[in-house]
Amino acid sequence: MIELPYSLVIEATEEPDFFGFYSPDLEGFAGIGHSVEDCLYQAKWAMKEHVALLRDQGLPIPSETPNPKITIQNVQKQPVTRF
Repeated sequence: MIELPYSLVIEATEEPDFFGFYSPDLEGFAGIGHSVEDCLYQAKWAMKEHVALLRDQGLPIPSETPNPKITIQNVQKQPVTRF
């Protein structure tokens, strides 16, 4: 059973012990971890803290995702734009 209130994307980087994570369902939520398991653990608690912060600031809180998904992928490289 996934014990997260929102979906989570974990991105592997070129560094073997550095992963980024974010939730597409929870704006402004992101973090880093040293393994997939570390990201899952950190996200579980950080999502609660993030929602509490939104509540304290009177900002809208998205409804929890009824069937959250965890996606593990390589980091998406952003194209460089030159001006």
